[in-house]
Amino acid sequence: MKKHKTIQLFLLSIGIMLFVATYFYYPSIKKRQLLSEQNVKNIEKKPITNDQDDQYTSFENIEYEGLYDFNKPFKVKSEKAYTLNSNTDVVFMDNMHLVMYLDDGRVINITSDKGSYNKISYDCYFKQNVKATDGTAIIFAQNLSLIATNNFAEIYNDVSLEYPTGTLQADKINYNFETKSFNVSMFKDEMVKMKVIQ
Repeated sequence: MKKHKTIQLFLLSIGIMLFVATYFYYPSIKKRQLLSEQNVKNIEKKPITNDQDDQYTSFENIEYEGLYDFNKPFKVKSEKAYTLNSNTDVVFMDNMHLVMYLDDGRVINITSDKGSYNKISYDCYFKQNVKATDGTAIIFAQNLSLIATNNFAEIYNDVSLEYPTGTLQADKINYNFETKSFNVSMFKDEMVKMKVIQ
């Protein structure tokens, strides 16, 4: 009898270990493996050499692909870009354009005159004439930071948000594209300008 209980406990613990490995451990390994395989699948076209002591390398028409938050594919591209030879992980871009695909089928488009993209962390920084849209909201600003570890975009400096139910102007908005929610703040003790349409 004791022998049967010992065998049953042994088989039960093996079953629990297999369950945990199959549904928790293995998917996290696959996500990490997918990230490392796709760790910035890049298409760098036409490297342009420079004559200034090889301090940077320039590119034209570049595109990087990856996964944001483990399951959201994105593409970031630029007409002209360069990397500093001292740190090739950060790509400085002109006419930066990011396209991100959300789980619900919506597509995020973010454009700016200038910006930078970190090929390792996937962090994107947009500046000058930033425009971001998810098909519902349209946001204009001078700066937008999209940090891969955050679930929101930090948008600041001359922010204007146009929404179907109204508009608002603020110094800073943290906008969550997934939930379509936002937090609004001002740098000084000024009032947020908002117009709501019923």
